[in-house]
Amino acid sequence: MKRLICRNWVVYMMAAAGTLVALPAWAELKIGVVDYGKLMEESPQGKAVVESLRTEFAPRQRDLQTQQQTLKTKEEKLQKDGATMTEDQRGRADKELRDGARDFSRKQSEFQDDLNARRNEETSRLQRTLVEEVRTYAKAQSYDLIIAEGVIYATPTIDITPAILTTLRAHHTAPAAASRPPATAPAQPAPSKPQGR
Repeated sequence: MKRLICRNWVVYMMAAAGTLVALPAWAELKIGVVDYGKLMEESPQGKAVVESLRTEFAPRQRDLQTQQQTLKTKEEKLQKDGATMTEDQRGRADKELRDGARDFSRKQSEFQDDLNARRNEETSRLQRTLVEEVRTYAKAQSYDLIIAEGVIYATPTIDITPAILTTLRAHHTAPAAASRPPATAPAQPAPSKPQGR
């Protein structure tokens, strides 16, 4: 029994000594935290992507708004003049309104699909740029570990997001098509629905 206690005590002491030896390594561990969402929103590369997508899709958005307004005008005219129209005129106007609403809905859906596809493409490209920038910074500053996702709390002393933003701003010369980021969808017009007859 004495031997067993002695053996356990020796094992415990060896484990404790191992922990003490490992402590200096933990004490020297350099950890940083980065907020990718903030980088995507506030970096000039991210802002350039938002602006680029807005510019790219603005003409189609204006066309949709014009088509929506035309449909609304036709609907109001039909409601106002419907009582004085012949049955044939009313039927043609109603069909034209339904066809226009169907065409508008199709174009609006295509617009949203195209916008989402381009946004995903540019977001993916931006994320690759940001990851590479963070890796380069971390290596240059001798970081052992950078955490980006799932951080509940971090002190400002280990948050390297501002430093990365400074680097991104320094590297940004002009909004190049090759280094564009996530975008906010341009406001899309609401579909105009003709009233049932």
